[in-house]
Amino acid sequence: MDTKKIYLTKEGIAQLKKEYEELSSVKRPEVLARVSQARDQGDLSENAEYVAARDELSFIDGRLDELEELLKQAVVIRDTGASAHVVKLGSRVTLNIRGKREEFMLVGEWEADPKERKISHESPLGKALLGRKSGEKIEVEAPAGKIGYTIVSIN
Repeated sequence: MDTKKIYLTKEGIAQLKKEYEELSSVKRPEVLARVSQARDQGDLSENAEYVAARDELSFIDGRLDELEELLKQAVVIRDTGASAHVVKLGSRVTLNIRGKREEFMLVGEWEADPKERKISHESPLGKALLGRKSGEKIEVEAPAGKIGYTIVSIN
């Protein structure tokens, strides 16, 4: 059993709980009803609906187990507040990248979503940012070479 801590924001935990509730209260009962209806149709060896419903039920049960484990191991990232001086989990960091300003939020790996500008604390950029202060310059090794960043602000 992996006892690694899983860092999530309050919103991230709320989303996982919502997904768990939806799967257990709505989707699973619907699929169970489909399995039961398909079973009532007779020969299960040639019943595609039965096989599909059983596969979907298996997937839902697996995801429910995964969500339970995630929620057990979850540690809430505390809101850093506006007085943050050092980059930590939950920080919103504005960076200057080649003359362009971009804002990122440092989150746990389960919540990372590049499209939403949420980067994992375990990514190369996330690791480089942790513990840094406003005004500091960092370099991150990327496939295209080293990229320089300047930390403009931390919220």
